[in-house]
Amino acid sequence: MFSKILIANRGEIACRVIRTARKMGVHTVAVYSDADAKSLHVEMADEAVHIGPSPVGESYLRGDRIVAAALSTGTQAIHPGYGFLSENPDFVDQVVAAGLTFIGPSSASIRAMGLKDAAKRLMEKAGVPVVPGYHGEAQEIVLLASKAREIGYPVLIKARAGGGGKGMRRVEHPDDFSEALSSARREAKAAFGDDRVLVEKYVDKPRHIEVQVFGDNFGNAVHLYERDCSAQRRHQKVIEEAPAPGMTPALRKAMTEAAVKAAKAIGYSGAGTIEFIVDASQGLKPDRFWFMEMNTRLQVEHPVTEMVTGTDLVEWQLRVASGEKLPKTQSEIALTGHALEARIYAEDAAKGFLPATGTLHHLKFPEAACEGATMRVETGVRAGDAISPYYDPMIAKLVVHAKDRQAALEALGAALSRTEIAGSTVNTGFLAALAADPDFCAGDVDTGLIGRHQAALTGVAPPTGEIVSAAALAASGAAALPPSNDPWSSLSGYAHFHGVARRTRLKFGEADILAKVSVRPDGRFQVALDAPYDSTNSHDFRAAPRLARWPGHITVFEGAVGYTFAVTDPLARSDDAAAASGSLRAPMPGLVKLVRVAKGDAVIKGQPLLILEAMKMEHTIAAPHDAVVAEIAAEGAQVTDGTVLVRFVEEQSAQTAAAGR
Repeated sequence: MFSKILIANRGEIACRVIRTARKMGVHTVAVYSDADAKSLHVEMADEAVHIGPSPVGESYLRGDRIVAAALSTGTQAIHPGYGFLSENPDFVDQVVAAGLTFIGPSSASIRAMGLKDAAKRLMEKAGVPVVPGYHGEAQEIVLLASKAREIGYPVLIKARAGGGGKGMRRVEHPDDFSEALSSARREAKAAFGDDRVLVEKYVDKPRHIEVQVFGDNFGNAVHLYERDCSAQRRHQKVIEEAPAPGMTPALRKAMTEAAVKAAKAIGYSGAGTIEFIVDASQGLKPDRFWFMEMNTRLQVEHPVTEMVTGTDLVEWQLRVASGEKLPKTQSEIALTGHALEARIYAEDAAKGFLPATGTLHHLKFPEAACEGATMRVETGVRAGDAISPYYDPMIAKLVVHAKDRQAALEALGAALSRTEIAGSTVNTGFLAALAADPDFCAGDVDTGLIGRHQAALTGVAPPTGEIVSAAALAASGAAALPPSNDPWSSLSGYAHFHGVARRTRLKFGEADILAKVSVRPDGRFQVALDAPYDSTNSHDFRAAPRLARWPGHITVFEGAVGYTFAVTDPLARSDDAAAASGSLRAPMPGLVKLVRVAKGDAVIKGQPLLILEAMKMEHTIAAPHDAVVAEIAAEGAQVTDGTVLVRFVEEQSAQTAAAGR
């Protein structure tokens, strides 16, 4: 076994690898960029080496610096985690050439499965069913459009490199093919450095079911059953589970056999995942699944497999890479219970899952799941850490395991309802709504479920009077928040408020709220609210609400939803410029990838104005109303959160300009 390894990654997965290495007595070396100098994975590792500036291209994608860090610290092996260089065969060659061990498959295996088109041709030869489509080398738009017509719409354009839903577009009609292809290529080029694509038939009711495989260097390969990852938004997984709901013995046998056959076809060693698309329109049948791709690394969702099989896949990785045989044979791997994983992201689900940034001023996870269930939280952040625009905005993975799917769903809902995050917009409310969705609970899930139910899943009820009152009381200064977050436990004796109502102003979204806080004769606080909450109604708190105070804000937690109120400073001057409707500002830091209009152009409501690339995804900035463009950001410009991207001509001037046309 290795005595010291370097982890060529950051965040949650780096922390995950460190925990297992520590359990095995293996020392760890972390690498970090400028943005991660004080991160959790750096704190947890035995040693840490700085490898460059914050952008990934200058740090975590610099294989030469990572190998140099490994050599300088005397490490024997490099664990790549997932993402970044984990599926880069050239990096594997660099590692091996330096006399180090790569904790993962060989570069030959990665090359064989790294490009989706080549991998599918290889799987066809190995007898693994492959989804119908065009997987050839030619990339001319005329040819690709022709192949799309042959396949039949709807079709799916997919980047042949990488994954994570990037460079992927569903196309319903031939007229939309050209624009979708251009967008997919741009995104693929930015994410993977390769803009080549393949075109496949879009399955009507697709289930995304994948099989965890594991091989060693002695020719052995096993499967650890399947995971269902059909709950997706923007082609990215949201809630994963094992086993797949509704899985039949016949389909499981066919899929796992095909997965092991695929692994053996390339002499695979280490952890890998064979991803299949399953047509669920007529139920789960053994002749209705097709190979999509192989991920030659540990998956983000590997904890659900660990929970239902009682294994530590990172430990298996270290043992196999150090020259040991697989820890278990196929007959020794049993499937027990049901596990679910929910990915908690800094994102605004109500705004199309727009990634968010911010400082995690308050971060609290439940200590345990409900009775009869176990829980683990996989995270790479602590309270006080910032969500950086340079990296994926995932905050944590909440994983639960119970005796069956219904019990696991209840445990997940309970855990999400007790999770508290303040300082950034997060998706916990959306996750809780999805976990309670009737179709999802019934196991009637496919990759289009979230899209069909998006309005219901992402809609958030406005705060009740009780929630607003809790925020007003905390903001009024009537009681300081002790570590217990319980200012209601001993409220008597505050004579400062006797007979006087203190006025507090809050802002929730665009709404200004006036509250009056006073003390009753019994020493308890009451809060009266102006309209629209009913100015005659008072709220008497006998149980402490869950809330967090952070600079200039109060967040009140109701179930899995956090309601954040800005505390209005009565001495602060209003920012008329920011309140004006004559401009559009960047919703997050990013790169102006493409500008579609020019100064002086008349635009209509909803018309795309520019494309902002942020957090490895493209976001279209559209006109909020009919207008004339006065100024627009330059293509290629790097912008920060709140930067003015577009200014419009004042209304009167715009009408004059429009009349002149």
